[in-house]
Amino acid sequence: MPPLDVVALTVSIIIFAAVTVLGFLASRWRRGDLDLLHEWGLAGRRFGTVVTWFLLGGDLYTAYTFIAVPAAVFGTGAIGFFAVPYTIIVYPFVFVVMPRLWSVARRHHYITGADFVRGRYSSRSLALAVAFTGILATMPYIALQLVGIEVVMAAMGIPGDAPLVIAFVILAAYTYFSGLRAPAMIALVKDVIIYITVFAAIIIIPIKLGGFGNIFTSANAALQAKGVAQGVLLAPGQFVAYSTLALGSALALFMYPHSITGVLSSNSRHAIRRNAALLPAYSFLLGLIALLGFMGLAANIQPVAPYGAQWVVPGLFLQAFPSWFAGFGFAAIAIGALVPASIMSIAAANLFTRNVWREYINPQVTDRQESSIAKLTSLVVKFGALIFIIFLPTQYAINLQLLGGVWIIQVLPTIVIGLYTRWLHRWALLVGWAAGMIVGTGMAVSQNFASVYPLSIGGSTIPGYAALYSLIVNLVVAIVLTWVFNAASAPAGADETAVADYTAAAA
Repeated sequence: MPPLDVVALTVSIIIFAAVTVLGFLASRWRRGDLDLLHEWGLAGRRFGTVVTWFLLGGDLYTAYTFIAVPAAVFGTGAIGFFAVPYTIIVYPFVFVVMPRLWSVARRHHYITGADFVRGRYSSRSLALAVAFTGILATMPYIALQLVGIEVVMAAMGIPGDAPLVIAFVILAAYTYFSGLRAPAMIALVKDVIIYITVFAAIIIIPIKLGGFGNIFTSANAALQAKGVAQGVLLAPGQFVAYSTLALGSALALFMYPHSITGVLSSNSRHAIRRNAALLPAYSFLLGLIALLGFMGLAANIQPVAPYGAQWVVPGLFLQAFPSWFAGFGFAAIAIGALVPASIMSIAAANLFTRNVWREYINPQVTDRQESSIAKLTSLVVKFGALIFIIFLPTQYAINLQLLGGVWIIQVLPTIVIGLYTRWLHRWALLVGWAAGMIVGTGMAVSQNFASVYPLSIGGSTIPGYAALYSLIVNLVVAIVLTWVFNAASAPAGADETAVADYTAAAA
């Protein structure tokens, strides 16, 4: 473990303090009544193209992405790059689908995806399944943001849990008071710092390592020495796994509650479409971040227990940069954890308040009580994640987060297909969701929580992403049972939405 780096730590603390001040000042930004849930949890749906771009970028490209993507490339080679095409595939999906969700949510004052499901299918059970899945998939995701902070604090010579507790107490405070405005404002600063850090790394580190030609040659040799026979290339046997990981991850990404929260906070359909066109700039950045894994191999960065390959980026920064800039980069990663953690906790709180508390515990809750419950729930969610990471091995959080994609993709038929047609029966969707959850979880557990499942069909084995395979099971069950329930004249429930609601520019 490195010794205490006073200069790096000082720089990080100064930047973190400035961000904390911004978090509290955000309550005055685009002022609204924060005692109302749509103001606290969606910032009054006022964010335009620029703010939404920073918010979604800060929401989707997290500290764990900064740490985990290079770690995957460092450990397994080219298959770790699947994160790059999936973030390209997802934006045409967002361009087409998400404006419809925004329009109907605006028209009917929906705050969560489960709100839409409740109104579309008149099914409390189906809405509860969507809310439960969202909260379940989000909790370990929040916990994993702590891993990013933990690694960079250790790199500055401060191991232990005390810094995590301090960081999350501050996070909890400004999120409680400022709601979604806080991570939106901080995201503006976070993204500028991260862009500076990545561009500096992608220029300076290759110069010190003899250029990209030497980096790829050295990385190839290092991977082969570790038993990755194909080196920096993708092996033919990995083609299906790579493509299904990219496609399945793309379909899952905007089903997460924090992604939907970012979309619904926009002020127009046009802002969402513009962002679908602009957000691939982050995919370019992600490709550069992934290259840090190869640089770590070329630089002979050695994994440090208990962080393993997740040490590659901190190790590179310590080796390549002076202390002051390493501290700047570490601050970028830490802030990159706090922004998505804020949005995730707000999104989980919105789901609990709207689709559990209001629906099952106190249907007569007032608007102000609803906001208070959401604020308290966001605190519980944050500290639950904190306790999780302190008292349980990090690997548990990683394993559950791998399951997160398998779980959250199961709500896609209900939400996405529901935006276009009511043909699928609500009971069939519920049974399909359950089948997908069970099958997907079973696939992941059988492979010791690995994302890729070797599916055997007719004597052939096709390794692919368990989330995509389980989604197919979900869809088949939902389609078959829809015919059964329709033939049996099972009640389909009332639909409170109208065709025009899905294309309306404003409510």
